[in-house]
Amino acid sequence: MKEKCVLIVDDEPKMVKLVRHVLQAVGYRVISAADGETSLELTAIERPDLILLDILLPGMDGYEVCQRIREFSNVPIIMLTAKAQEADKIRGFDVGGDDYLTKPFSAKELIARVKAVLRRCEFPEEVVTTSSLVCGDLNINFAQRKVIVRDQEVALTPTEYNLLRQLAMNANRVMLHKALLTKVWGPEYRDDIDYLRAYIRHLRLKIEKNPAEPKYILTKPGVGYMLSCPQENEA
Repeated sequence: MKEKCVLIVDDEPKMVKLVRHVLQAVGYRVISAADGETSLELTAIERPDLILLDILLPGMDGYEVCQRIREFSNVPIIMLTAKAQEADKIRGFDVGGDDYLTKPFSAKELIARVKAVLRRCEFPEEVVTTSSLVCGDLNINFAQRKVIVRDQEVALTPTEYNLLRQLAMNANRVMLHKALLTKVWGPEYRDDIDYLRAYIRHLRLKIEKNPAEPKYILTKPGVGYMLSCPQENEA
């Protein structure tokens, strides 16, 4: 199996040294960058499997770095932050982050988050019995992991695709918050509804004609979400 490569972007040498030591001890290859520009170059050249991205960087901050990476790569990104407020988490999700880790963190927590994010960005294990799902103007090709909306392919991050895939596999059925979180993020995230709300909003922005009045991804208040397919047609 190919050794997984993790890029750590942080201008604190002690933090980089700690992360490198912890991750190398469990078999990851670690590369590092101390600023945003270098991290963009390394992402393009080295094609890491995951990025640990500090928010407070000299010059370009982590939010801008994440946004620029998302212009050319869907590599999973864990934001490193000294803040744990909901607004900061949501902003990180808005620019394309997949997870967040609040400093200071333990070696055990770091390894768990890295493994969880890498796991959910791999191909899902469940067997899909149909090759595609056509739902009005929405066409999901499971075999090719492609999503077409109104005849245009939509670029989704691995997490966004996996969330939509779960909803599609249960089209016209309400999926509970905890069930979605467990399926997409893992059992350790089953109570983190902030993740779910943020990603549902992302999907609506990319899929719905009017995200404020969604036609496909419907909310069942206090319960969960449903992919509504009035013209569902499986191939």
